[in-house]
Amino acid sequence: MDLSGKVAVVTGSGRGLGLAYATALAAAGASVVVNDVDRAAVDAAVAQVPGSVGVAAAVGDTASAEQLVAAAVEAFGKLDVLITNAGILRDRVLWKMTDDDFDAVIRTHLRGTFTCARAAAIRMREQGTGGRIILIGSPAGQRGNFGQTNYAAAKAGIAAMARTWALELARSEITVNAVVPIAATEMTKTIPAFAPVIEEAERTGRPYPAWLRRDEGLGTVEDVTGLITFLASDASKGITGQAIGIGGDKLALWSHPAEREIIYRDGGWPADDIAGSWNFQAETYGIPAPAAPGN
Repeated sequence: MDLSGKVAVVTGSGRGLGLAYATALAAAGASVVVNDVDRAAVDAAVAQVPGSVGVAAAVGDTASAEQLVAAAVEAFGKLDVLITNAGILRDRVLWKMTDDDFDAVIRTHLRGTFTCARAAAIRMREQGTGGRIILIGSPAGQRGNFGQTNYAAAKAGIAAMARTWALELARSEITVNAVVPIAATEMTKTIPAFAPVIEEAERTGRPYPAWLRRDEGLGTVEDVTGLITFLASDASKGITGQAIGIGGDKLALWSHPAEREIIYRDGGWPADDIAGSWNFQAETYGIPAPAAPGN
C-alpha cells in the first residue's frame, strides 16, 4: 500500500500500538507526527520513525489538538490522516471507582478523540481534498468488560462518534472508521490465559499458536497495522462509519446496534403486560474469558 505524499498524526504513538501504527505509515511512505505525553517517548519514537516529527502533549484539551494539527501543517504542509490512539487505564469495579478514575479516562479517550478529530476535520475541510480519520476502539466498548466502566464507556462513545462523523463529513470526502484492535500489549499481558504464551513467544521468538491468533484473534502489534495502513489509503475511500476488528489472523466487521426482536401491543405497554409478554432472548454481554486448548 503506497501512502507517499500523505501526512498523518498518530496520538499516543510513543510506544505500543501507536508506535506500530506510526512506523507502518512511515514505511508505506507517509510523513508522520508522533505524539505522547512523555517527551522521552516522543524523542525515541522520532528516532525510530523515519522522517517524523514529534509533539509532547497530553490529548484532551483543544490547545493540544490544535498543536498536533499545526505541527503537521508546519512540517509537511497539510494533514491527510488522523489516528486517535492515545489512552490510559484506571480499572476498578463500579463501587471502588473514584471521580478522578472516571474523569481521567474519559478525558483522554473520549474528549481527546473529540478535540483531535474536530481540529483535524476543520483542517481537512479547509484543504478540500478529503481525508481519513481513524478512531481506536476496543472490544470493551463493543461488549462491556468487568472493572472498566470508564474505559468501556469511552470506547463505546468512540464507536458512536465514528458513525456520527461519517455522516457529517461524507460530503467533504472524509471517511471516519473505528478500529477495534486486539494485540499483545502491556494490558493484555496481564490476562492469565495470555500471559504465559506471550512471555514464551517473547523469550523464544516463536510465533503465537493458532488458537491464540485465530480463535482469540490476538497477535502482535504489527498484526494490526495492515488495517490501519489500508484505512489511511485511497483504497479505502468507500469505507466509512464502520467498526472493524483486527488481531492475529482475524479481520472482522462488527455489527452496529439494531433492534433484534420486536413485538407490538395496541395501546402501548403497561408494566403488567410487559411482564406477561416478555419472551425475548437476552443478548450476551462482556468479553468472553479466553481459554487455552485443554483448559
